[in-house]
Amino acid sequence: MSFLIQRLEHRRDCKAKQDERAQRISGLSHLRGPFTSAERKIIDRPIESLVKDVQNKVIDAAELLHTYGKVALKAHDKTNCVTEIMIPEAEKWIKDGSVNLKGPLAGIPVSLKDTMIVGGFDATVGFSGFVGNKTVEDGAVVRLLKDAGAVPYVKTNLPITMLSFESANDVWGRSTNPYNSKYTPGGSTGGEAALLALGGRIGVGSDVAGSVRVPAHFSGIYSLRPSTGRWPKLGFRTSMPGQEGVPSVYGPMTRTLNDLTYFTRSVMSMEPWKYDYWVHPMPWKADVEKEYAAKSKLRVGVMRTDGVVDPSPACRRALEMTEAALRKAGHEIVEIDPPSPYEALCIAAHLINADGCQMFKSFFRYGEKNDPGAHQMDWLMRFPNPFKYMYYLWVKYVRRDDVWAGLIQTWRAKSAYENWQLVAKREAYRTQWFEWWNAVDVDFLLVPPNATPAVPHEAMHDAVASCGYTFLFNLLDYTAGVIPVTHVDKALDKLPGSFDIRKLNGVAQGAYKHYDAEDMHGLPVGVQIVGRRLEEEKVLAIMKRVEDALGDDKFKLLEID
Repeated sequence: MSFLIQRLEHRRDCKAKQDERAQRISGLSHLRGPFTSAERKIIDRPIESLVKDVQNKVIDAAELLHTYGKVALKAHDKTNCVTEIMIPEAEKWIKDGSVNLKGPLAGIPVSLKDTMIVGGFDATVGFSGFVGNKTVEDGAVVRLLKDAGAVPYVKTNLPITMLSFESANDVWGRSTNPYNSKYTPGGSTGGEAALLALGGRIGVGSDVAGSVRVPAHFSGIYSLRPSTGRWPKLGFRTSMPGQEGVPSVYGPMTRTLNDLTYFTRSVMSMEPWKYDYWVHPMPWKADVEKEYAAKSKLRVGVMRTDGVVDPSPACRRALEMTEAALRKAGHEIVEIDPPSPYEALCIAAHLINADGCQMFKSFFRYGEKNDPGAHQMDWLMRFPNPFKYMYYLWVKYVRRDDVWAGLIQTWRAKSAYENWQLVAKREAYRTQWFEWWNAVDVDFLLVPPNATPAVPHEAMHDAVASCGYTFLFNLLDYTAGVIPVTHVDKALDKLPGSFDIRKLNGVAQGAYKHYDAEDMHGLPVGVQIVGRRLEEEKVLAIMKRVEDALGDDKFKLLEID
């Protein structure tokens, strides 16, 4: 009987949230219709110019809010990217002084991942059991943003569990890629990426295995994964409270690189350590930003593969385009052989699931659909150990697939002793990278953000383990950003006739099962710019150098209808 009650409650709460969203949208009919010439000017203006005009009362912050409210509704109609609609409340925050219109983000609308706590609104994280969990007060990050002058106006969709490069759940439905509705915008901050690709300005997401970087790559926007301690993270809900083997971080996502740098600089200028004890008291390092903006010759380490899943033709072409542009600009390309990324994948995957997937499962109600990738991880966890061992032996000695065998060999819940051993391995691995980077002495790494462009819906069932290109830098806690470079070309990016998926390891097979350049034609493809720990200023400056080097080959953003 309790199962039936849970199922009924699940359906009731999902319908309640969807009805609430529909009702809120229906009350915003004044934000429908084509953009006016004034609104288009707002959308096209640099963020610094908008902030200055709001501060000087040349433009009303409500005008910016209404413009980006219209953007959000159009994006939502196309991709189902928005969860909570906060526009009427945002109007009140502007009027009653809740938002500091003299701050460095004065009047700029900001969208937030659904996990973030905004007073008066739910933070469902895609679980129906979290419906009705609203608090009175804003979380720390939202307080900081309002004090900086930003105006939170919508929250955006994500996958249930937040352990996926897709964005779907029973509460809010499925978000789609703005370039092709058959594909995902990424995850777990996928709704955010879809909104920004379709004209949103700035947003905040979280990243534990690539969750702001892969959506940027899949959807054609910009994002930054800061190191722990640079960006505030208090004031959110999660599917895995207590998971610290691979700490989650929050970070900025934007439509343009200029906005990404300005937003990051502005948040760090607000002394975020006064809002969140997690944050190091480390002011913005303008001298570092200036140094790498002016350095005449950069040493670029190119990581061509993670040794687990070679990049697809489209992702390899984006990497090579960027490499060629940097060579032409006079920078030095360094071939590198870093400590095994596969070792990092094994350590990180076991650390993040050391509880045997019990925590995220504890929030499910009976009948609530799991993410296909998270379901695969959980299914293998629950597989009886004798059969799992037999499966491991078959993979290793019959299929001769050491990569997949190494991942599944001890795929089970860990004891405290085993978890400590994994943390010790993590620290030893970080030491290897520390010493390797000191020896190779490069300014940054150029890396694919993922082996493939965006995948079709439900594809994480097969591709869940194909996350090494981003997960690696979460384990290391390195600063990493993504910039869009090109689009999939059905002629240039098709697989060679000699390609045989059966010869790949199990992880690579899952990724390549869904690679089809014909179907993916036009999807965005990016590159990842990686620095060392706490090098946010440096990475952002180098991202600008890379984009400048691309010149006429710079990525063309989606037109705003």
